[in-house]
Amino acid sequence: MGARAVRVAAGGVRITVRLKPAAGRDRIEGIANGLGGDAALAVSVTAPPEAGKANAALIRLLAKAWHLPKSAMRVATGARARTKSVAIAGDGPALKARIEAWMRSDNG
Repeated sequence: MGARAVRVAAGGVRITVRLKPAAGRDRIEGIANGLGGDAALAVSVTAPPEAGKANAALIRLLAKAWHLPKSAMRVATGARARTKSVAIAGDGPALKARIEAWMRSDNG
């Protein structure tokens, strides 16, 4: 579950995210499979997709949900696209295990 959406990378993990800006509420919806079977974490934020507001809301939401510092997270690729990669700095295997455990719980 979520194994392809969360990958250990140099210096931490990378998470593939499918972001829905200007939604009714901020919410991590769970794993969604895209075309070609690629998995992504589906996330909705109320912020509009302008001037980086939706990306900032995404980082705030993930940091709060996973109890990680915002400063450890950044949008690595896809800043202007709905599908993006979020990099989280830290111990990659430990972060991957922590995030996947969160996804398996009632939170994800």
